[in-house]
Amino acid sequence: MKTVLKTNITVKDICDGFVYNELEGKGLFGLSGKLTIQPEYQRNYIYASDGGKREMAVIESILKGYPIGLIYFNQVSENNLEVLDGQQRITSVGRFVTDKFAIVDENGLQQNFSGMAKDRKAKILETKLLIYECEGTESQIKEWFKTINIAGVPLVSQELLNAIYSGPFVTLGKEEFSNSQNANIQKWSAYIRGSANRQAFFERALDWVSKGNIDDYMSIHRNDKNINELKKYFNSVIDWISSVFTNVESEMCGLEWGRLYEEYHKKAYNPTKVSAEVQKLYNDPYVKNRKGIFEFILGGSADTKLLEVRIFDEATKKSVYKVQTAQAEKKKVSNCSHCVTGHEANKIKIWKLDEMEADHVSAWSKGGKTSVKNCEMLCKTHNRAKGNR
Repeated sequence: MKTVLKTNITVKDICDGFVYNELEGKGLFGLSGKLTIQPEYQRNYIYASDGGKREMAVIESILKGYPIGLIYFNQVSENNLEVLDGQQRITSVGRFVTDKFAIVDENGLQQNFSGMAKDRKAKILETKLLIYECEGTESQIKEWFKTINIAGVPLVSQELLNAIYSGPFVTLGKEEFSNSQNANIQKWSAYIRGSANRQAFFERALDWVSKGNIDDYMSIHRNDKNINELKKYFNSVIDWISSVFTNVESEMCGLEWGRLYEEYHKKAYNPTKVSAEVQKLYNDPYVKNRKGIFEFILGGSADTKLLEVRIFDEATKKSVYKVQTAQAEKKKVSNCSHCVTGHEANKIKIWKLDEMEADHVSAWSKGGKTSVKNCEMLCKTHNRAKGNR
């Protein structure tokens, strides 16, 4: 890859014709339109996501005369460049010069660019940047891009995949799923953890439709001129969740909804009964894992392991073990009731306390309480084989 160091490009040059489009994924432009600041493979602008601390830090660095680091441009044609590394910093500068945000001055007052003193404006605009213009093949450029680590904010896996498979499919996908202005974001956020800017929704949509094979799916569809299949499948999952679980609970966020959809969407559910069951389990003091409630219900309320039902305390275990063992020794049988009726070798075996586990005599899922009266000690083999019977 060929590189040439440029030291005569100023902030004013970069911001000439600067366009910042709130619709992420559409691209940002500068240098009188010759510079594409946000190519298809670049991440969205994220420096404003922490309350603006990072973008303000860029401006404050310039005002103090501190260098803001090397910037890399990729020469895509004789008259056109795109940002390879430095998008966040350049966008911060452009946004400030076009009054998209303000900084706090030495007196603690907010000050935007248009309201600054002329000398401070000039200091910003006349600042020269250290820029390497690079020229190479697409694979070379993208390999370099994969090494980028800007200001301690490494690329997430989906941002890397967007770079590798940049093209019309990624562009359309980012317009739909990486656009923080999309009115559906709030609904999606109830079930998917993360932000549009960091590609959380795009990644999840791809994960669901590809059954976890995002890399392969993006490779196959890289040059597609539409994302109809992706949108249709994603919306099918979201609509299914909201139709089965009519009440949105905080524990729904981040669950494996794609897998759950594949396993259960062909089954019929009564939303009213489902809602009542969810509330019943939410109010049950013995349920430790609320996140497991939803798959527990979808699976027919059978797998109690999903709920991590509160176990018996040590005092209860010891008390029940003592009584059980005394009765077994008196009858000359095993202190595990299942061993008594099971294999000959263990019919009279007296298990130690640490070789046994507490279990509900009447299953918790069938109304059994986690109390001393409903506790029995079983050998580990029989307890783990018992399940919910």
